[in-house]
Amino acid sequence: MLLQRNMALCSLVLLSVFLFYSCFASPPNFVLLFADDLGFGDLGCYGHPTSLTPNLDRLAAGGLRFTDFYCTSPVCSPSRASLLTGRYQTRSGIYPGVLYPGSIGGLPLNETTIAEVLKPQGYATAAVGKWHLGVGLNGTFLPTKQGFDQYLGIPYSHDMGPCWNLTCFPPDVKCFGSCDIGAVTVPLMHNEVIKQQPVDFLDLERLYSDFATNFITTSAKKKQPFFLYYPSHHTHYPQYAGPHAAGKSLRGPFGDALLEFDNTIGNLLATLEQTGEINNTLIFFTADNGPELMRMSHGGNAGLLKCGKGTTYDGGMREPAIAFWPGTIKPGVTHELASTLDILPTIAKLAGAKLPTVLLDGVEMTDLLINGGTSEREAMMFYPTDPTEMYGLFALRLGKYKAHFYTRGAGHSGTVPDKDCQIFSVLKAHDPPLLFDLESDPSEFYPLFLFEHPELKDVLERIMKVKQQFEATMVFGESQIDKGSNPDLEPCCNPQCSPKPSCCHC
Repeated sequence: MLLQRNMALCSLVLLSVFLFYSCFASPPNFVLLFADDLGFGDLGCYGHPTSLTPNLDRLAAGGLRFTDFYCTSPVCSPSRASLLTGRYQTRSGIYPGVLYPGSIGGLPLNETTIAEVLKPQGYATAAVGKWHLGVGLNGTFLPTKQGFDQYLGIPYSHDMGPCWNLTCFPPDVKCFGSCDIGAVTVPLMHNEVIKQQPVDFLDLERLYSDFATNFITTSAKKKQPFFLYYPSHHTHYPQYAGPHAAGKSLRGPFGDALLEFDNTIGNLLATLEQTGEINNTLIFFTADNGPELMRMSHGGNAGLLKCGKGTTYDGGMREPAIAFWPGTIKPGVTHELASTLDILPTIAKLAGAKLPTVLLDGVEMTDLLINGGTSEREAMMFYPTDPTEMYGLFALRLGKYKAHFYTRGAGHSGTVPDKDCQIFSVLKAHDPPLLFDLESDPSEFYPLFLFEHPELKDVLERIMKVKQQFEATMVFGESQIDKGSNPDLEPCCNPQCSPKPSCCHC
């Protein structure tokens, strides 16, 4: 009976997929929007009272909004590696911490990105914005070497250089805080060539918007399916915004930066409508990690979640996420467990593309997106910013329960009153693990103890079994970040000039 039921279910899913594909004359397009250091509570559609995000709110109202969506790391580079490869960062070696302008390593070329999955299917591919997966010698690790036909952007975080040219509102007021003074000024690259150094931040978002909309328009005219990856610099500290957004929000520089990102999303939506591609395009929005709470009002908000960037509490790794596809995805809210890991296999399934011949950690979400079905994701693993084989997982979520094997605060979340979040909260091992019911206690305030809840013994045993099975499959890749840094690799538009970094100006 069970076998017959499973066969009937499989037949129903296959029929749904067949009917879905028959509605489209061409393969679907994909627009992947990735915010930077954005908290679970930062968007209007997720409850923030003063964020001005009309276009993201439109996506949420007309699409599927996730309440339990996770990234894989509480910092930038490893999270981005997992998004693009569908694999935990420990496998690709993007740990510990993040890559820098002069980093010798980067995302290994033998890893397969979403763009490389789609290229054999005839897709045009473009990336615009923050790459942060390495530059390397002669641009070894840039997007154009990782499956993208075109790239316009800053290849790492915009605070990784002196930010004296970063301005807020009015234009003559310098931005709050400081950046990395000893590095070269921040470059704007087109493909593998530096077009501007230092970047004109007041005009940057206009350049990004024009590049992205032109890419969509050109692809549509060619009748070529396309994949646009837009990892924004917004809302990473220090915030900036051009004249169309500066001073226009109620939330200061952070709100202005968020509004500027939202404006570009509005331009993308308008272009998709004008080209007639809106009903044949999956738009997916999420973010790389939680808010940098140490920046206080300049650092974002995790809402009701505990801690933020740098920690393996949910505030560091649970993100807003929205899937929008008019006529295909029904508007609604899902409480199913999902992750950035799941985007690559989902896109591959929808495009009819082959999956990479490596162990993937992602599961495809087509039934969840198209039919409002359940997620195939059973569990979510939580690694710290500096994962090691000795410690393994810091936490694991199975269903509605989350177990912490280790906890630790972080400098990125150091200003909040909760002492568990602060850098002075040193590494603590928990045996048995701290156990939380995230449905009744999303703030991770009230651990469940077995002497009070003996019925949870089976839950804990299942969690430990899943942990053991997962860690048995985990082979840590060679750390790309431990390869070190070489100042000569920092992007410079006048590579033979002297003295560096001040001479890198064009």
